Amino acid sequence: MATAARAHVLFTAVRTADGHTRDLLVSDGLIAAHDPAGLPDGCPTVDAAGALALPSPVDAHIHVDKTTWGQEWLSREPTASLRDLIEADVRARSRFTASVEERAGALMDQAIAHGTRAMRAHADVAPVHGLAGVQGVRAAADARKDLLDVQIVAFPQVGLVCEPGTTELVEEAMSAGADVIGGLDPIGYDGDMEGQLNFLFGLAGRTGAPIDIHLHDRGATGIRQVTEVARRTVEAGMQGRVTLSHAFAVSELTGDELARTAALLADSGVSLVTCAGGGGPAMPTARLTASGVLVAAGSDGVRDAWTPFGDGSMITRAHLLAYRTGARTDAQLAACYEVVARGGADLLGLPASRLEVGDPADFVLLAAGSLPEAVVDRPVPAAVVRGGRVIARDGRLI
Repeated sequence: MATAARAHVLFTAVRTADGHTRDLLVSDGLIAAHDPAGLPDGCPTVDAAGALALPSPVDAHIHVDKTTWGQEWLSREPTASLRDLIEADVRARSRFTASVEERAGALMDQAIAHGTRAMRAHADVAPVHGLAGVQGVRAAADARKDLLDVQIVAFPQVGLVCEPGTTELVEEAMSAGADVIGGLDPIGYDGDMEGQLNFLFGLAGRTGAPIDIHLHDRGATGIRQVTEVARRTVEAGMQGRVTLSHAFAVSELTGDELARTAALLADSGVSLVTCAGGGGPAMPTARLTASGVLVAAGSDGVRDAWTPFGDGSMITRAHLLAYRTGARTDAQLAACYEVVARGGADLLGLPASRLEVGDPADFVLLAAGSLPEAVVDRPVPAAVVRGGRVIARDGRLI
């Protein structure tokens, strides 16, 4: 987290999710006091004017290297399978004229201005792309290091062990700016669960990096991989450092089978990330979190060859998660925001931002009467605060 530009700042008339209106004193980027009795000399103030303050959300799964944000409209090809989508993406990107850094940076700016505090960005690593994705995303992230925390995943989008040269590139990526080792459907795409998992856990053991695997495979095949990843996670002592993104097979489960799988994930410390998109089953986040599973959420693709949708706003993503999971009550709606804020922070290893004394002063100010109302209305933040510094207003960086 960046240090505030000013040592002290007072935010007045801030409404918190519990319904109280209070003043928040920030010192050196942290919440120092609620309704302080006195102020440091020359302490500047920011009038929140009764706006609702919520912890800044985290985008735990986004592909900023693929985006066309800020570019001309991209017409998408008809596709019938995951492999079709991947091949169409490769073709589309060969025609892009803007660099990865330019496109990724434009989407990062959009996300920051809409409240995103941090993101886990998957960057494609393959012979057809080389390390341009990792290098471009790292350059864009470094240029915004005071505004956004970024973890980069070296993601083998066109296959890992099935695509010659990719394992070597993933290893290179870990010293070229990547932070996390990525995987993709060990059975359904690579066709070699043992080979892919041997590589992933082996490289993690050598580098100390966490693992994040895209798992689209469904049914028994998907659950077989979930079970094996959980087993290897415990065997390697990597509890809390392995993530399954999408995990559609888990989302299809019900009843006792869901309970058993949730217990397995919780006991092994394997986390899940959902993107709450329209094309797959909705992840039962409430059942999973109640069982002790860490669940976060992300944007996935935003205006890329895969999808025309997405806006980089995790407040919007909380709304989509609530809609997809049938949230109705205030508690259910609030829980969806908890996934995008606390769940994402925990996944990326960030300190919690709960607006409590000692927490990072990373929050958004919204025109909403309550947290559930904010999830439903998905307002653009009136202000985005990072380390006690206002960095965006009304959806624009300042």
